[in-house]
Amino acid sequence: MVVSQHLFTDGPLFSDPTLYKTLVGALQYSTITCSDIAHAVNSVSQFLHAPTEDHFLAIKRIFHYVKDTLHFGLTFHPSIVSGALVAYSNANWAGCPDTRRFTSGYSIYLSDNLVS
Repeated sequence: MVVSQHLFTDGPLFSDPTLYKTLVGALQYSTITCSDIAHAVNSVSQFLHAPTEDHFLAIKRIFHYVKDTLHFGLTFHPSIVSGALVAYSNANWAGCPDTRRFTSGYSIYLSDNLVS
């Protein structure tokens, strides 16, 4: 998903809301093993009640990303310093243009390995 792209509630409605919900459900299930798509999937899942054509295009973009990155994965390496736990977090206050809600995220590393 494009970082600077914000999804809005206005626009032409998507013709098949059931297909939209099914695809979003599949993407939500995929976030268990592909945590890098979690933010994008969260963004498109906020519009399940009235999806638009732009929302469907965002879903297609996510599926293209998943298809192109199937061979990527997390690798764990031994570290010189064992047990160093480092956490990062970020928040965007009132970042949603429609609801003015905030979004946040975090990453936790054990040594040099991403664990959450």
